[in-house]
Amino acid sequence: MGTQPTFYEILRQQGITRRRFLKFCSLTAASLGLAPEFAGTIAHALETKPRLPVIWLHGLECTCCTESFIRSGHPLASDVILSMISLDYDDTLMAAAGYQAEEILDQTIEKHDGNYILACEGNPPLNEDGMYCIQAGKPYVEKLRRMASHSKAVIAWGTCASWGCVQAARPNPTRATPIHKVVTDKPVIKVPGCPPIAEVMTGVITYMLTFDRLPELDRLGRPKMFYGRRLHDKCYRRAHFDAGQFVERFDDEGARKGYCLYKMGCKGPTTHNACSTMEWNGGLSWPVRSGHGCLGCAEEDFWDRGSFYNPTTDLNVPGGVEVTAEQVGKVVAGAAAVGVAAHAAVSTISRLVRKDDKGGSSDE
Repeated sequence: MGTQPTFYEILRQQGITRRRFLKFCSLTAASLGLAPEFAGTIAHALETKPRLPVIWLHGLECTCCTESFIRSGHPLASDVILSMISLDYDDTLMAAAGYQAEEILDQTIEKHDGNYILACEGNPPLNEDGMYCIQAGKPYVEKLRRMASHSKAVIAWGTCASWGCVQAARPNPTRATPIHKVVTDKPVIKVPGCPPIAEVMTGVITYMLTFDRLPELDRLGRPKMFYGRRLHDKCYRRAHFDAGQFVERFDDEGARKGYCLYKMGCKGPTTHNACSTMEWNGGLSWPVRSGHGCLGCAEEDFWDRGSFYNPTTDLNVPGGVEVTAEQVGKVVAGAAAVGVAAHAAVSTISRLVRKDDKGGSSDE
């Protein structure tokens, strides 16, 4: 493993200057939400560490995670694939096929036993002994377990691998199963989304290579740097939510004015992801900016949570606009001061309004 060239050596061979390399490190630090001084840490790691061996497997999925990954802007997917990591096996991207491709798995175990990252896109079906997904004449679940047992850690790319997604939706006839319920003896990093944001995917790889450790994970196994906030917390339509201004129909005046899409089924208040901060396609847009509510695709069982166009979480939002805007603003301001969650603040407002309607005091 130590004989592999470093990321920086590969870049130099490609004619990349020192100046451009340092700019790359600064952009990478920013995309990871790190302070500017970490750009030097990233530069040192990429100058001295060998490339990270990665095996990328595909189970039941649509390949949208790979499609997202190769469109990353910061860091560029070409830099990640060709320089930062050694992508030794990927059904979609590699040139090898058949026996030649499968031999790569044996060679990786022999050369990098316990030191490579296993990236999994999609999930294994367990019904009928795994016969709903056959690769190289064997159930995919067997390949998954074998490669996971020799890996350093596992990355579950996308909602299919993280939660099961549409394949695991009721009644789930194939018993499509999330990666963490099959691989139980290795760390599993969940990077959900259908697909995940490209820069989130490359950011996770960059962090692991730079710091030689897993990123800090939340209680569900997702990297906090990207999944530590709800979309609702940073949504540019949040002010309309706080003011009680909602889209009632996709073609109404509220829609034209960019009001909050919660009543149209937006799952932003209950979805943890970086869409509202990083956006998609290099920061070009994201579903809410395009006028469609969040589907909550990064959350568990989002396919089974009812209609995408009906609110599935009762936040007790106020009904009027001008009447409640001032009240909501006061409570949200107070909530921010003490760190209370915003949706809890709105719920409090609704309770106070109902108490007023009954003649009770609204001063608590």
